[in-house]
Amino acid sequence: MGQLSYAWKTILGSDDVLNTLLQYLHVVRHPVEFLLYSPFAVVLTLTHIYAPFTFLSVYASLEHIPRDLVEASQDFGASPTVTFWRDIFPLSLPGVVAGATFAFVLNLGDFLSPLLIGGPSGIMISNVVVSLFGAAYNWPLGAAISLCMLLLVGLLTAVQRIEKKLSFS
Repeated sequence: MGQLSYAWKTILGSDDVLNTLLQYLHVVRHPVEFLLYSPFAVVLTLTHIYAPFTFLSVYASLEHIPRDLVEASQDFGASPTVTFWRDIFPLSLPGVVAGATFAFVLNLGDFLSPLLIGGPSGIMISNVVVSLFGAAYNWPLGAAISLCMLLLVGLLTAVQRIEKKLSFS
């Protein structure tokens, strides 16, 4: 994952690919400084890194929807919008929830990408925990925050399992 962070750092840097392109197209006169080391850069990088995990989960969920169900909905005169909201979306919801949970948990634990792309001002919860254990030597607070993160992930997993059991009944 660190390679993708370095790639985005190369793209968004003040004298790098994107700024050179913007200057060549005469969109800006001077390099744009706010692209790198900003919340925008962190969100863009984390989205690029973890979106495939979400898409694969949603795709696997959509792949299991029977084609006959969609054809039957169309045979009964439902529009594509109605077919999507009444048939496809409810059946793909477990994949959407699993993908969102997976991406959230991975983002929650990532501390390297926000540090590389967001700079020292880019603070995420995992960066706080790393600094509490490493630089501040405040292990009790770091452990408390880590435990809260663990309980949150456990709660999400429990909700997902309960949702899966309720969808089968």
